[in-house]
Amino acid sequence: MRAIRFSQTGGPDVLQLVDVETPQPGPGQILVRHEAIGINFIDTYQRSGLYPMKLPSGLGSEAAGIVEIVGEGVTRFKVGDLAAYAGAPGAYAEFNTVAAARAAKVPAGITAQTAAASLLKGMTVEFLLRRLHHVQAGEVILVHAAAGGVGQIMVQWAKALGAGVIATVGSEAKAARVRDLGADHVILYRSQDVAKEVRRITNGLGVPVAYDSVGRDTFEGTLGSLARRGLFVSFGNASGPPPAVEARRLMLAGSLFFTRPTMGDYQSSTEELDASAAALFELIALNKIEIEIGQTFSLDQARQAHEALEGRATIGASLLVP
Repeated sequence: MRAIRFSQTGGPDVLQLVDVETPQPGPGQILVRHEAIGINFIDTYQRSGLYPMKLPSGLGSEAAGIVEIVGEGVTRFKVGDLAAYAGAPGAYAEFNTVAAARAAKVPAGITAQTAAASLLKGMTVEFLLRRLHHVQAGEVILVHAAAGGVGQIMVQWAKALGAGVIATVGSEAKAARVRDLGADHVILYRSQDVAKEVRRITNGLGVPVAYDSVGRDTFEGTLGSLARRGLFVSFGNASGPPPAVEARRLMLAGSLFFTRPTMGDYQSSTEELDASAAALFELIALNKIEIEIGQTFSLDQARQAHEALEGRATIGASLLVP
């Protein structure tokens, strides 16, 4: 099969398309023939060395496709099922073996492309909005990078919960998109003072929770946007890692809370995974969440895909198609 591999960390040019043996599933595993592969910022962190991996390595952790072979002891899937997964390494390939307990069955009416474009991002949004902080109807939240794959889902899901959304984006074109998705207020974070605008919108109060996947460039604006006892959720580093957080700053800014969550800690069981995926797919089926696939690349264009993602030249989700 064809697969993307890299033997040293660095820029997108370290990614190589190679021929390797097709893996075979062991006990408790399934072999998935990919129809679509999700591209996520975590892939760039692993490739660059920000999140260290043992090299040489494959890349990617999200895909959807047809179950080709069922390993010993697997009753969760049968050959021919449409399965999706998020969190299994080696997704940038034509096939991958995945633990059956960590894959989700894709319901009728949801395509492989939609599943691959939404599962990791959507389950991230699910735990951020429903479990890390239980967003309530009437709350006003701050969502950075709202035109990206995670951001678009977060805006729509928050609106479905009855919350108000202040969204930040990098361009007027992206601002128009997130307004279409329901954002109540949009801030152009490259030219406007985010904290000042949030305070103006909230009559000086600030927001109870802010979701920041950008990192270094938005850190101060996020900190300055929070209400007393507000929660700073840092869950990405698109512009580089945020600075270290001093406990005293949290105290002086209003007894704030700061967290850096990972999805793995909110999906410690198959039951949690199934519930999270089901909640996502239900909202998609009800047309409460629209999944925009803004860019599609072939497997041999993985380098170009990473360049576009890191250059913030994408909108919505991006896919590799083997």
